[in-house]
Amino acid sequence: MTTDALALPRRARRASSASGWLKGFDLAGGHVVMALLSLFCLFPVYWMIVTSLRPANKVFERSLWPTAASLDNYTYALNAIPIGQMLVNTLIVAAIVTVVQLITGLLAAYAFARWRFPFDKLVHVLIALTWLVPLQVVMIPNYLLIANAGLLDSLTALILPHFASALAVLMLLQAMRSFPNEVLEAARMDGAGSWRVLWEVVTPNLRGTIASLAILIFISTWNEYFWPLLLTRTPEHSVIQIGIQMFMTSEGTQWGPLMAASTLASLPIFILYIVLQQQVVSSFMKSGIR
Repeated sequence: MTTDALALPRRARRASSASGWLKGFDLAGGHVVMALLSLFCLFPVYWMIVTSLRPANKVFERSLWPTAASLDNYTYALNAIPIGQMLVNTLIVAAIVTVVQLITGLLAAYAFARWRFPFDKLVHVLIALTWLVPLQVVMIPNYLLIANAGLLDSLTALILPHFASALAVLMLLQAMRSFPNEVLEAARMDGAGSWRVLWEVVTPNLRGTIASLAILIFISTWNEYFWPLLLTRTPEHSVIQIGIQMFMTSEGTQWGPLMAASTLASLPIFILYIVLQQQVVSSFMKSGIR
């Protein structure tokens, strides 16, 4: 009996040690897989930067680092098209669209979350259905409206059709529905109206969701190509995606300047994510806790 009693803790310790070893192995294996996936995702970006540093006669080298690195492609790209102006235009359009869609999304989501009104469910379904309508369906009607308003070849034309987003409304509505009602009731007992509750109570507690949504809207607007292609006529009033396409002609593709322009176009996105990455991680963690 005594021997059996002593053997049980030993077996338990061995089982615990084996379980800990297996967990450590699984954790290490997961990190290895994530590292490989990260390399797989980052390699095209690395290759874009490396290609932008190669001279024209060595652009198809297979080496992982250019043998004769130079900034000639950047100089050529900056002189060939007004990249600076295009980047500023794209930044203005993306920033305004992001801010406006966040504001309209917050107002609409708060209305759906707080109040009941006639046909509210029908309106919610219609907003969700607009998310399923492809851009090509509304492109020509929107173009005719912009043309009749005399706004062709302007930044205003690129912004106006994007004042509201079904994605923003639905994503923020889902976050608001999970917001504790006790906090809202406490704010109302303190005399706060709906406007103050929205901007001083609800919005500060949705920073992670708003940051994630802002990144999605900003990147989507930054990468938009067909709508600016349809509306703009001059490079000075166009966006960077149209500028990148200018290096692809019927005579051939200028890969070096193309990659240089693409690298410059990617920098604001990288900076935005670096600035807001903590908010995005916090949003995912809070979603998991719920």
